[in-house]
Amino acid sequence: MKLTLKTNLKAFMLALLTTAIVGAVCPGLVHREAEAPQVSAAAADLLKNQEVEAAFKVFDAWVRTTAGQREQPGLSIGVVYDQDLIWAKGYGYADLARKITATPATVYRIASISKLFTSTAIMQLRDAGKLQLDDPVANHLPWFKAIKNVHPEGPVITIRHLITHTSGLPREAPVTYWNDLKFPSREEMIRLLAEQETVFPAETEWKYSNLALAIAGEIVAASSGEPYPRYIENHILNPLGMTSTYILPQPSTSNLATGYGMRVPGKERDIEPFVDLKGLSPCGSFASTVKDLARFSSLQFRDGAAGGAQILKGSTLREMHRIQWLRPDWQSGQGLGFSIRRVSGHVRIGHGGSVPGHRTQVEIAPEERMAVIVLTNANDGDPTRYVNQAWTILGPVVKRATEKPKPAPEPDPAWEKYVGTYTWKHSDVEIMVINGELTMVVPDADNPWESRVILIPVGPHTFRMKGGGSSGELLRFELDQSGKVIRLIAGSYYRLRK
Repeated sequence: MKLTLKTNLKAFMLALLTTAIVGAVCPGLVHREAEAPQVSAAAADLLKNQEVEAAFKVFDAWVRTTAGQREQPGLSIGVVYDQDLIWAKGYGYADLARKITATPATVYRIASISKLFTSTAIMQLRDAGKLQLDDPVANHLPWFKAIKNVHPEGPVITIRHLITHTSGLPREAPVTYWNDLKFPSREEMIRLLAEQETVFPAETEWKYSNLALAIAGEIVAASSGEPYPRYIENHILNPLGMTSTYILPQPSTSNLATGYGMRVPGKERDIEPFVDLKGLSPCGSFASTVKDLARFSSLQFRDGAAGGAQILKGSTLREMHRIQWLRPDWQSGQGLGFSIRRVSGHVRIGHGGSVPGHRTQVEIAPEERMAVIVLTNANDGDPTRYVNQAWTILGPVVKRATEKPKPAPEPDPAWEKYVGTYTWKHSDVEIMVINGELTMVVPDADNPWESRVILIPVGPHTFRMKGGGSSGELLRFELDQSGKVIRLIAGSYYRLRK
């Protein structure tokens, strides 16, 4: 749905009225004023944009209303643009009994969002030459051979399969820890592996697996020579300045939100017990804040060589964001660690998380350089609802406000000498100036407009092709002694000028 400022303001007025009614029904709902974090000059200008300011007011009113109607204990939300956390706010309570309000600094169990950090560690070690993604898992963990591979016709299970959920491994270790919350130790997980068998041949089905990411964490430790928690702290959290993120949180962890069960009308919510994932920690034990996850989100928009807060080089980040497994509807799939979905033509990457008492989600749009973080402390927190509404209300507005008008290209008058038809055995291309750019077109293509190849000057009579099957290669115009263009040479073929 495309929202305009006018419709946003109408929704805002309606939301304000509804909020007043909800406040009377649910007087326990509180919220803190949105924080005005320290931001760059560009982000400060963005926040002064009237349409952006209005959109945030509308979104804020909708969140207050929705959280109040659903009687949620608490939630914290953050919106990132590029390198800035441009808006962050807490609603309700981190602890109902003690009336501790939720804020952007409240710590929540982020559960399976932890998998992004395990996958990031794998990619760091790959870049350091400690492993390759297509290494068999058993090359790094000899004990992995204990699992029964009942699909010997399939490929050997690799590290890539683990972090893309294509390993064919079971979802869990063979014990009922999601019922009794008694998770196996690392040693027990390894011992229990001999009692399990593969569900699918590797690389034939996408199958979510906590077990697979726990094993990926073991590879991090084995390849780095450091215990998994120490590696993550030293190589990811500390360089990013994520000082309020905990790999192995405890019930006493500072600012940790109390986790609550689902709402039952007429009853107080149950308090969910604290869960120690033990040997499954690499797949879901972390706890963090909106502020810290904003730092991780901003990393995804950076480029350049690795070093300092740039914990992965830009090309590796882009690699993690690319589809490794595409679902049949072509609208969603899996990257390296990241889940990926396509919404209204826009690609978003991220991950959700769920442990007793906490539901969380981070979603990032690399092209728009924007991210939304939603952390909740209830089993029915439904963070996806808030994430989706943030993109609906805020996404188009921020995109419009940050789009920079492209100046019209100025064609070089010297290009006129290249304009014309070039042929080889009746297969023609046309060189023409379109929209200020020197362009090659295949005139008899099914869609000649889509056949366009932009020619970018790089030297005398030499251009780099942008678009088409030879994109990135050079095209050179050859002249005779009189200076007349007689043919073009593009990549490994040539055509004569008519």
